[in-house]
Amino acid sequence: MSEEPRAYTLLGTPRTAPRPEPALYLVATPIGNLSDITLRALETIAGADRLACEDTRVTAKLLARFSIRRRMTAYHEHNADEAGEALIADLQAGLSVALVSDAGTPLVSDPGYRLASLAIARGLKVVPVPGASAPLAALSASGLPSDAFFFAGFLPQKAEARRARLAELERVPGTLLLFEAPHRIAESLAAMADILGPRAAAVCRELTKAYETIYRGTLAELAESFAAMERVRGEIVVCIAPPAPEAAASGEDADAILAGLLKEMKPASAAQEAARLTGLNRRDLYRRALALKDGG
Repeated sequence: MSEEPRAYTLLGTPRTAPRPEPALYLVATPIGNLSDITLRALETIAGADRLACEDTRVTAKLLARFSIRRRMTAYHEHNADEAGEALIADLQAGLSVALVSDAGTPLVSDPGYRLASLAIARGLKVVPVPGASAPLAALSASGLPSDAFFFAGFLPQKAEARRARLAELERVPGTLLLFEAPHRIAESLAAMADILGPRAAAVCRELTKAYETIYRGTLAELAESFAAMERVRGEIVVCIAPPAPEAAASGEDADAILAGLLKEMKPASAAQEAARLTGLNRRDLYRRALALKDGG
């Protein structure tokens, strides 16, 4: 068991961190502003028997800010197999393991899901310690619909693959959330405008940091603005509005769809499926389905 001091400093006051019960703790860390750390995250990071992180140099800055002195274990995509098995062995031995990414919530666009999946498969306890998340922070400030959203991570680097991926995302019925590198943002926005059309969007840069900036407009407007910039820096999240609702089907279209569905479904089920396909009222479609079944 670790003999390291289980302590941290909060607002200049030293505090002792309790040792958490044996489990894999997925600990969210700030995405820029270190003051966004939670008290529970500090206690878990300082108190856990093992601390696994994506980049020890990045996590060291967080530890220094809160006077946490402890060893770290590197866990990233290049050593996930070997390091993951070692961490699983620690968990099986009854130790607690805290996993952090460089910034934000573990498993969001990082290899932490492999460790979490392995722990679950071995019957070990996995505990989320929630906190900052760049996609959700961007969504909340974008002004775009938040009732349904889809996080798609980074787009492919090559232009052809990027366009193919955007075509796959075109009909997702929710706000799209994407990460993008600053040197590709203008090119990616142009592809988004071409494939997704004149949708409202927001480009959120350097969230929670000193130079936080949120650009809003249509995809075409944003593509033009970023193409004119001499240099773009910082971490970027792109939020894109959902596709516009398709025009409701006509009565004749609805009858044709219902007639086909009624060959295999009862009127209630046919009406429900037709409502999903056409956007028309389910009750009206149900009455029409009954009439069609009776020969009307």
